[in-house]
Amino acid sequence: MANGKEQNNFNKIIVIDFGSQYNQLIARRIREYGVYSSLIYYKNALEVIKNTKNVKGIILSGGPKSVYDEDAFKIEDEIFKLGLPILGICYGMQYIAYHNQGTVSKGINKEYGFCKIKVEDSKIFKNTNKEQTVWMSHGDVVSSLGSNYKVVATSSNTKIVAFENDKDLLYGVQFHPEVNNTEFGSTILKNFIFGICKATSDWQMSDYASFLIDSIKNEVQDKKVLLGISGGVDSTVAAVLINKAIGNNLTCMFIDHGLLRKDEASIVMERFKRFNINVKMVDASKTFLDRLSGVSDPEQKRKVIGSTFIEVFDEQAKQIGEYAYLAQGTLYTDIIESGTSTAQTIKSHHNVGGLPSNMPFKLLEPLKELFKDEVRNLGRALNLDDELVNRQPFPGPGLAIRIIGDVTRDKIRIVQDSDYILREEFKKAGLDKEVWQYFTVLTSNKTVGVMGDNRSYSYCVAIRAVTSIDGMTADWARVPYDVLNIVSNRIVNETNNVNRVVYDITSKPPGTIEWE
Repeated sequence: MANGKEQNNFNKIIVIDFGSQYNQLIARRIREYGVYSSLIYYKNALEVIKNTKNVKGIILSGGPKSVYDEDAFKIEDEIFKLGLPILGICYGMQYIAYHNQGTVSKGINKEYGFCKIKVEDSKIFKNTNKEQTVWMSHGDVVSSLGSNYKVVATSSNTKIVAFENDKDLLYGVQFHPEVNNTEFGSTILKNFIFGICKATSDWQMSDYASFLIDSIKNEVQDKKVLLGISGGVDSTVAAVLINKAIGNNLTCMFIDHGLLRKDEASIVMERFKRFNINVKMVDASKTFLDRLSGVSDPEQKRKVIGSTFIEVFDEQAKQIGEYAYLAQGTLYTDIIESGTSTAQTIKSHHNVGGLPSNMPFKLLEPLKELFKDEVRNLGRALNLDDELVNRQPFPGPGLAIRIIGDVTRDKIRIVQDSDYILREEFKKAGLDKEVWQYFTVLTSNKTVGVMGDNRSYSYCVAIRAVTSIDGMTADWARVPYDVLNIVSNRIVNETNNVNRVVYDITSKPPGTIEWE
């Protein structure tokens, strides 16, 4: 999150974090419109806003609390006196009402998912339909408003879906305009940013690349940084970014934990030779697989991999010199799913979970406010080639979380071989440029089959392929049947100990993209 020390002159919209799983998505949407936006912690929001140049408006995010609870997340009252337009979303809307002579109470009927609303002529709903579909997620409702407020939207269950207070520049919507499910969400956000806040589009990713490079220089100075790379987009972009900032003071370490895709190790090393970045390769596969022996719980697997990863780093770093920083290609989706001080944990990520409190490094995570597609755009701004920028996302724990249950060398081989076939056939069909992420999963189930004239009892492999923009939400990809048929036949015929292939048609939510 922003630290309040930015000294550039871009127009800015500040998003205050009240704990919604979608809160950074708000900032990401605003950046899409060419206006810089960052997410800040609610406890020191006033200080950050006062120390940030050119703030044009504030958005209060949604969150899991009720505003009337004793432990509700609160901001300083002075924020309402800064003269800046403020938009509240969900919890943020309720917060504005509750702290400005309104009342908030439990709703008779909760609203989750799609909802039809009716809107009035207003600044916030300019250029939208009188009736529209939005994405709701709330149990509490605003039941009354203070003076100078006008109700500008209602639903069949909620009499105050949105309000405006032009005198005090306070606006609120009960639904989530930042998600794609809201019909006019983008228009509503633009109405606030450009119509009400009078912000201008003066920011682009190349500016952010320069800002990040300068930030890294200022923080690290002449100290040394050790970065773990996987060969994926995130760690590679982080490596190139840090290298531009501190040059030879960066050393990359590529730890082969034995859970990589087929031929991954050699591909990674060849690529980094081209970047002229110092890389040390460590084959620690035996250590990782020994530690994972008999471990079936997905959270425990992630913790084991995370802690072992840091141990290996510590041991190797002692051999090659002292380093002040451990850098990681952590993204915002990793952080929000792993839980924050405001948001609940969905699943731990190896780079934000399992890190020992006494590790001998400071963390450097330059990508932690970005989503996957933004990292790809940052890579393009750094002149990385499309083959790398468009590379399939790959989780830090590797194939361990694409193997349901315990991890063995034979199971790793099954996933490597089946995944290789899937990627090969998707590329032949041109789907590699259309489908956001695709991979195979080895289920823990064995099923009866017939191969030749003999009974078989072998594993079932699942195919996961999704379309998405940022990984926060995803839909299963409508892959042509003939492609699925070829992939299925090849996996069964060419991968030992597999006799069945299934296709996962679950969206996110309710499922996550990875199975574990």
